[in-house]
Amino acid sequence: MRSAKDFFRPLAVGAPAPVRDVPFRPSRMIHFFDPGNARMAAKVPALVPQVDVLLGNLEDAVPADRKQAARDGLVAVARATDFGDTQLWTRINSLDSPWALDDLLTLVTEVGDRIDVVMVPKVEGAQDIHYVDRLLAQLEARAGLTRPVLVHAILETATGVANVEEIAGASPRMQGISLGPADLAASRRMKTTRVGGGHPGYLVREDPRGDGGPRAVFQQDLWHYTLARMVDACAAHGILPYYGPFGDIQDLAACEDQFRNAFLLGCVGAWTLHPAQIAVARRVFSPAPDEVAWARRVIEAMGDGTGAVMIDGKMQDDATYKQCRVVAGLADALAARDPELAEAYAAAQKQTEETTA
Repeated sequence: MRSAKDFFRPLAVGAPAPVRDVPFRPSRMIHFFDPGNARMAAKVPALVPQVDVLLGNLEDAVPADRKQAARDGLVAVARATDFGDTQLWTRINSLDSPWALDDLLTLVTEVGDRIDVVMVPKVEGAQDIHYVDRLLAQLEARAGLTRPVLVHAILETATGVANVEEIAGASPRMQGISLGPADLAASRRMKTTRVGGGHPGYLVREDPRGDGGPRAVFQQDLWHYTLARMVDACAAHGILPYYGPFGDIQDLAACEDQFRNAFLLGCVGAWTLHPAQIAVARRVFSPAPDEVAWARRVIEAMGDGTGAVMIDGKMQDDATYKQCRVVAGLADALAARDPELAEAYAAAQKQTEETTA
């Protein structure tokens, strides 16, 4: 067993020191693009101000004969683009593929100073993170990097779900975990061909009525258990949970519902596969202005956060104070990046102050 004293020491001579706390940066949407597609790569500068995270995808959506082109394209995009406050991530190929090693060798040594996070697919246990952890340290030392590249795991196998707690705590590099519903469905032998979202056959039915009338049915969420377990594992280890892809690009209403379920459960963002989903993720993963104003009102009334107070007939105590701190803290972080959102929060705050004066 590795000593706790060694946990925050570099795994290679000359590598940067591991982070002690995962930096929280707005990441409401992780927007995927194919860097080997010249037309998509050309749109990157216009996408930068619209999203929190841009992710150059090297894995499943890229055919085998275009892996090299995608890798080279990401290097070119990273070198040519001014990302400002927008993060640049990449999803490498799975560790059991013939391309993952070259993905890391190329990206870390050539543009490692531009890459914030490496997303690793189909992580099944701590051993996968340990492998990537050591390799990244060696490559960072070779490249002379001064900050570590962080690691994000995708939860998309039954084994990964069974080991999610050990994955979350496997390395100081761990930035977060995303739910990968499509591959996870296949791994579990689930009988759905949808990418995320619910299923009309997964439902509960109202008890029989005395008059023999029609019984209401309610569609259920296939992913609630897994998402909640993932959120708990991430929270326990101080890393960030995300919902993954929603495959039906045209059904923005259902996409918004799925994203909001994830947000309410504790996720900080989701993947966006099409520009139409960007606005949905921005809206859902940003706390509503009236909720932020209420949270700040509770915080102000609670003072040091101890005791209890009554506000508009509702009891507030240390537990609700902590809940409000979560909402207000997230709002502050997002407002610092999003001027339009900052203006909306300020307007709601002003209205609340005028109403309660």
